[in-house]
Amino acid sequence: MGIHTYFQSLTDLERIIRCPGKFKFQEHSVSSHSWKVVQYAKTLADIEERNGVTVDWKKLYEITSSHDYGEIFIGDIKTPVKHYSLELRSMLQQVEEGMVAHFIDEHIPEEFQSIFRRQLREGKDDSVEGLILEVADKMDQIYEAYFELQRGNLEKEFIVMYRSALIKIKQINLHCVDYFLEHILPDLVREGSKSPIDIEQITKDALAA
Repeated sequence: MGIHTYFQSLTDLERIIRCPGKFKFQEHSVSSHSWKVVQYAKTLADIEERNGVTVDWKKLYEITSSHDYGEIFIGDIKTPVKHYSLELRSMLQQVEEGMVAHFIDEHIPEEFQSIFRRQLREGKDDSVEGLILEVADKMDQIYEAYFELQRGNLEKEFIVMYRSALIKIKQINLHCVDYFLEHILPDLVREGSKSPIDIEQITKDALAA
C-alpha cells in the first residue's frame, strides 16, 4: 500500500513493449517512450516560448512523463486497432482511466489522491501543453517507425505508423510543428535516403494527404 506501490509499478512500464507482435530490429518499451516524449516536449516548448507563447512547464512535465501510465493495466494496443473507430478508442480510454482511478483509490494515501488524479490524467487536450504532448507523442511514433523503415523492415504497420503520425502532426497549429516540418523532418528524410524503403515518397504522400 501507499506511494511505494506506485513507485514499484513503474518497473512494469519497462516490460511493456510497444507495437507488440511485429518483427522489429529494435524493441522500445513504454518506459523509454515516455522518457523520449519528455525530451521532445522540452524542445518543442522552448520553440513555442521563443515565439511568445506562455508554457506551463509544471503541467507539461506532469502530462508528458505520465501520459502512458495507464498502459500498465491494458498494455500497448496497436495503433491501427486503437484508432479503428472513435467508439473503440473511447471505450479503451474509459477502461484505462477507470483502472487508473481504481489504483489511486486503492493504493495512494488520501492526502495525495487529488495530486495523482491530476498527474495521471489524459493530458492531450486543446491547451498549449496538451497539444505539445500530442506532437511529442507522434514524433516518437515517427522515429520508432523511421528506424525500422531505414533498416529495411517490410512490416506494413511501420509505414502506417509513420504516415498516420505525420498526418496528425501537420494538422496541429503550433510554432513547433512548423519548425519540425521545415527543419527537422527534412534532415530525417535526407538521412533515410539510402534506405531500401522510399521514406521520401512516404513522407511526401503523408504531407499531401
